[in-house]
Amino acid sequence: MMTDQDSNSFFDSRNTIYGLTDEERAQKFDYLEPIKAFARATYTSIYVIDYLEQGFEFVSDNPLFLCGNTAQQVLEMGYAFYFKHVPPADLELLLKINSIGFDFYEKTPVQDRILYTISYDFHLKNQEGKLILINQKLTPVFLTNTGKIWKAICIISLSSERKAGNVKIHKNGENLVHSYNLALDHWEDSQKISLSKREQEILQLSTRGFTINEIAEAIFLSPDTVKFHRKKLFEKLEVTNISEAIVFATNNKLI
Repeated sequence: MMTDQDSNSFFDSRNTIYGLTDEERAQKFDYLEPIKAFARATYTSIYVIDYLEQGFEFVSDNPLFLCGNTAQQVLEMGYAFYFKHVPPADLELLLKINSIGFDFYEKTPVQDRILYTISYDFHLKNQEGKLILINQKLTPVFLTNTGKIWKAICIISLSSERKAGNVKIHKNGENLVHSYNLALDHWEDSQKISLSKREQEILQLSTRGFTINEIAEAIFLSPDTVKFHRKKLFEKLEVTNISEAIVFATNNKLI
C-alpha cells in the first residue's frame, strides 16, 4: 500500500510552495490559462465562444481548424470564419443545429445545463480547397444566473463518420444519448455504446500500433480470436477499419 510519504515523492522539493501573494492568488480567476495549457498538450483544436460578445475569446494554434489562417486571424473573424470556410449546405446545417440545440437546452432544468455536451460533424474547406469532415463538441463553461450560456468551450477533431450531421447530446454521468434525426426532425434516445473488456484491450493496444499478432500475444489469444473481436467491434461502432474505430472511440470517450 502506498503511504503519504511515498506519494510525496512525486512532489520535488525544488517546487515546494510555502505561500502565495495576492497577485498569484488572483491567477485562479483567469480561467483561460488551464484551457491554453490543455490546448498545448492535445492534438485537438480548441476554441472558446463568448456569447455575450458574440465572438471567439480564444483559438488554439492548431492547423486542423484554422484553414490556412493564423489563430489570431480566426479569433478576429469570429463567426465570419464559418461563412468563409464552411460549404453552404453545411453552413445551413450548423444554423439548424444551433436552433435545435438551444431548443433542447431551454427545456433542460437550469441546474443541469452545465452538464450537457452537444456533438456534431460538418465539413471545413482547408487551404488547399479540399473538404475535411470534422467533429465538434461544445459544452458550457460559465452560465448566467438565469441559465443562459455565457462562455462555452469547443473541441474539434477529425470525424469518424461518413457525412455531416450526427447531432448528439449527452449529460455527464448518464448513459443516455439524445440523437437528432434530421430527416424526421425530432430527437431519439438511445443508450451509450459500451465496449467489452476485450474490445477495450484491442483498441488500446491498436492505438499503440500493435499488429493483430502482437495483440494476440499480449492478451493471450489466437490471432483468429482477435480478428473475431475486431469484427464485432467494427459492427458495434459502425466503422470499417481500426483507424476509424480508434477515432470513434476517442471522440466518444470509449477508451
